[in-house]
This record gives sequence, structure tokens and C-alpha cells, in this order.
Amino acid sequence: MVMPLDDGRREELVLRQDLPPSSSAVPGVGEPAPAAPPGRALALTDFNPPEIGAGERLIRLAYRLGIPGSTLAAPFRKPLRPRLLAVVESPVAGDRVAGMGLRAGHFLVHGVKAPIGQVDMAPVAKLTPPFERYVHGFGWLRDLSASGTLPQCAPVARRILAAWCLANPEPAHKAGRGPAWKVDNAAHRLMGWLVHAPLLLSSADKAERQQMLDAIADTARYLDRHVTRADDRLAEVAGWCAITAAGLLLPEGKPRRLFGEAGLVRALGDLVGDDGGVLSRSPLGQLEAIELLVDLAACYRAVRRDPPRALEVMLGLLVPPLLALLHSDGSLGNWQGAGAVSAERIEALVRASGVRTRPLRDARQWGYQRVAARAGGKLAVLQFDTSPPPLARHARHGCASTLAFEFSHGEYRLITNCGGAGFAGGQVPIRIEQGLRATAAHSTLALGEANSTAVLINGKLGAGVGEVEVDRRVITLDRGTSPGGGSAKGGATRIEASHDGYAQRFGLVHRRILILRDDGSELRGEDLLVPSGRGGKTGKVPYAIRFHLGPQVRLSLGENGKGATLALPDGSYWQFLTGADTLEVEESLFVDGDGRPHAAQQLVIQGLVSRGGGNFAWLLKKMG
Repeated sequence: MVMPLDDGRREELVLRQDLPPSSSAVPGVGEPAPAAPPGRALALTDFNPPEIGAGERLIRLAYRLGIPGSTLAAPFRKPLRPRLLAVVESPVAGDRVAGMGLRAGHFLVHGVKAPIGQVDMAPVAKLTPPFERYVHGFGWLRDLSASGTLPQCAPVARRILAAWCLANPEPAHKAGRGPAWKVDNAAHRLMGWLVHAPLLLSSADKAERQQMLDAIADTARYLDRHVTRADDRLAEVAGWCAITAAGLLLPEGKPRRLFGEAGLVRALGDLVGDDGGVLSRSPLGQLEAIELLVDLAACYRAVRRDPPRALEVMLGLLVPPLLALLHSDGSLGNWQGAGAVSAERIEALVRASGVRTRPLRDARQWGYQRVAARAGGKLAVLQFDTSPPPLARHARHGCASTLAFEFSHGEYRLITNCGGAGFAGGQVPIRIEQGLRATAAHSTLALGEANSTAVLINGKLGAGVGEVEVDRRVITLDRGTSPGGGSAKGGATRIEASHDGYAQRFGLVHRRILILRDDGSELRGEDLLVPSGRGGKTGKVPYAIRFHLGPQVRLSLGENGKGATLALPDGSYWQFLTGADTLEVEESLFVDGDGRPHAAQQLVIQGLVSRGGGNFAWLLKKMG
């Protein structure tokens, strides 16, 4: 995949799946990965539906038109009763703590405990989005399987399944439009049933086992008919994965498998951009897509069948952008609804994927820039959002975060975003979900207390940023051009980006310049407001540049009101300086990877700016 760069050069994105065994499983989390032998460049032919003959194409067409798979697979034989052809061993691990909670009698979702017996699983029940996905999508099966042995966990799984079936007695083909039968939830439920079948089919009661198998087959038929009615592309991909898995693991499933593989490849092409980032721009969506493909690959292995080449290529594309949003401690950046998902979970998922690669430094289409620097044994990571927000049809937890940045050093985040909109409904209240998606919840500039892109309900976005210009280059620093004005020599990475989100309302374009030294000890920034169009507007407009601090940062404001000292738990100190008249401190919020909100603080530069424009410089520098 060849990507044009600003200066006319061409850069080739290469999957590197042949790193030496001694290299880190997640390069870029700690020490950068050692140089790898040249990899294989992606070709368009790697992302085509599987090659099949004319007979199989006819079978696929007939199945799509509604002819039963049993008729196509064995037209002169009585249809076989549902059974599983293999046991799947998924390498994706669940949350053991949540699994132990299930064994103790309660669901644990983003830090909220709910007794299983008190959760209404009926189709008309009002559950918060995280509980809805967890209960009706059977995400708890993975957590339960990680908490103990099969004899310990199977009785718990069957009890919860029985409660769910009692609350949802209608078979799939007669089901209504409740949350249980949204394509997303039905697809994850079917994948969970297939991948974790031993938990549900270990009963000594033959009738109970057959009832479960009938439910699996019925849900697969439901998805055959409704998969294209999914709410978004990621939900559709989940549906196609479940259909393909059912085609692999149920008898007479070849027609369904052919149908599912073709639909899945097509849906993946619509879900993912050229650089491997999902079009929702959400790391949570990236994680979900990887998990789905890893589970599906495990289903192929269970029946000793090679997955289509396109699925392997897609996994290789999905991992590098995800690694680009990892901070120096290996945890995930707070972007587009995500919280700071732990390094352990990310590393386990990347290991399960089998993809060994480097972070994508310059994900132009996905829209994130990453700069990593190291000195004194500690890694510094800068993440910069240089793209318009996702389109409404792709967004799940869309945020107005254009030109926001996060910066970490060692094990700690200095500058971050609030994050966590995707976890609202757990410990994060639903009522603040829209606030967490707003421009003010991100470390960037806001004009007139307005969002750079309109934040709507149900995770969607409206009008605002339509165009972002980006320029990235490496510069050489000497005595005269050092960002700090000192005598140190070396290099730095400079990124300049601008967006037009405020041009129509206020006649101003926001431009931000970030310069990070190669040793990670100094981050210089400048925010400029440049008039747009020929007709100048008069008057002034309020502005606020926010720098949300990590929850472990201790803040001390300088006496002159133009600087602050940031103290980290490792004993290091950083100085924040600005040329603005005043620097203020306000309360903030930080949401971690388990959905827990933490009290934090933010530095704010604010005031009034002329419609003729203005510029505001600031500096974050390590002391000592």
C-alpha cells in the first residue's frame, strides 16, 4: 500500500510478520523493535474474496436467494439435526475478575456490580448500553471461561443462559425488535455460543443440549436474513463473522460459509480505510474488529481449514494503527470514546492475533500522528488528532477532538483527554456522555464555548470540521532554532495542522504546531487563529485552550500566573510556560480502561481574541 507524502515522496506500508522470536510482542510499547527483514508489500489481490469455482458460486447465489443449506449440500438426504463439528479454542482471554464476579452471582460491567437475578433480560427491558451489550451479546462467556475450569464455570453459564432464554422465549424467526435481536448483539451472542460451546453444552440432559443447538441454528438463520440491516459497518462485520463461523461449525454448512466469506470480505472493505484504521476512528472499534477476526480464525483452525487470505491481510492491517495509539506505558489513548485500556489487555490481544509489526507512525487516513522519542531509558510519546471526526454513519461515540493531543513520558501521562464516552452507563453516568465527546473534554482549542464539530445524540456528529491540512517533517535544532532557546543541539519532529471547524461561525481557522525534541524532554506548541475568507469580521470571540492533565500529575501554579510545575510520581518535574496573560487551573475528569472516572485537573489559557486572529505559544519542558 503506497501512500503519498506531502513533499512528494512515497512511503510503503509493509506488514512485518517475520520479526525474530526474541523481539517484543508489541513493538513500540517499550523499546522500539529491532530492525526486521524486509516484509511483503500488500497487493490489491490479497484482499479479494476467496477464489471459488463456478459450482460454488452457484451454491452461494442460491443460498443468498433463500434456498436452505441442507438442500444445497445434500438435496436427496433428510436434513441433519444441529450439532457442533469441532471445539474452538480462542486465544483471546477474558477478564478473570469479571468472571469471578459471575461465579459470585453478579455481572461486573465497567466497575458496576449488578446481581444476576435482578437484571431484567426481557426484550423490552431498559438496560444501559454497556449492560445491553454484555447481557444480550453474551460477552460474559469469555470472562467466565477465564475464571476457572470447565466444571467450575459450566453450571454458572447454564444458569445465566436459562434465565436469558426464560426472558426471551420467542425463537429467532419470531423475535421482535428488542435489543436482544439487534444484529450486533445477536452476532456476538452467536459467536460466543460457538466459541465457548463447552460451557453451554456440558449438561448431562440430552434434551437441554439439543435445545441449545437448535437455538444456535435458529440464530444463524436469523442473521442470514438480517445481517445487512445492522446499525453500522462494524455490527455488520460481526454478523458476517458469526454467519461464517456457523457455516464452519454446523453440519451442511458449506453454502452458509461461502455466503458468509463473500459478505465478510465486502463488509471489511467498507469498514476499514487504506491504512488499516476503522472508519469510526475509534480504538474500541479497532479492538472489536481484531477480536472478531481472531475468534473467526480460531473457528477455521478448529475444523482444520485455512482462512481466506483476505482475513489474514486484514488482521495485519488492523494491528499497526492500534499500536500507534499506545502510550509509553503501553495503554491506549483516550480517543473517540475510548478510555485508557490497559497495556496487559492490548498486549494479550496483539499476541492472540499473531501479528508482529511496528506502530503506524503516520496514519493519514485514520487521522492520528504518532511521535516517539527516547532518552535516559524513558520513552516519550506524542499522539495528535489530525483528521476530521468520523462521518455520522460510521460514528458510535463520535468526538469533536480535531487537533487535540496527548503526551506521555515514562509510565505517566502528562497531557491527555477525558475519554470514556464509550463506557457511559457503567460508572460513567449516561448524562455526561455528550460532555465527554465535546471539544472541551479534549486538549485543544475551543472558540465561543462551541464544539469544532456538532455533537449529536446516539454517538453521532453533525456539521463542523470538513477539512484538515497536515504537514509533518523532521527538523535539525541548533543554538539558534532550539524550541527552548537554549544551546542544546539535536533534532525534533514538527507537525503542523489546521482545521476549518470554526470558519463558518467565527471566520477563523485553528492552526496548531507541535514540536517534540528527539530526546522527548521538550514539547513546544503554538495555537494560531487565522482569518478565513476575504471578508473580515469585526468584534471579539472567547477562546479557551485546554490541557487536561493525567490523574497522577500533581500541579503547582506559578506565582506570576504564566507557568505551572507538574510533578510525576517517579520524582520528575515538568514546567509548563505560556506567553498568555493568565494561566488558570480547573477541575477535569479522566476515564481509565475499566470505565472508572478519576478526578483530575486541567490547565486553561482563555480570554477574548479578535476576529482578525491571534497566536498563543506554550512550552512543556522537563526540568533537571
